[in-house]
Amino acid sequence: MQRMGMVIGLNAEKVAEYKELHANAWPGILDMISACNITNYSIFLKEPENLLFGYWEYTGTDFEADAAKMAADPLTQKWWDVCMPCQAPLETRKEGEWWAMMEEVFHHD
Repeated sequence: MQRMGMVIGLNAEKVAEYKELHANAWPGILDMISACNITNYSIFLKEPENLLFGYWEYTGTDFEADAAKMAADPLTQKWWDVCMPCQAPLETRKEGEWWAMMEEVFHHD
């Protein structure tokens, strides 16, 4: 199992919309997350900075393949079309990233 974290900004005028979207996440999106070996997925919001922190545990063996599977899913693409206008990617993210992946520097069970 691999713990993964990511961060992105959230447009201030979209906070309520983003919260509502995720309070009523589409069942097919939740199914795809599970089908791609992602468990224990949470998104946290820090206001007033409007930073989103995403955390999940990856239980598969090929994250790149599972990420590609998710990205190719038509329903996921529609979900992203709704969610992405709410988000404000960090300028310091790596090439090809939307959410900026984070390095785990500490863990304690």
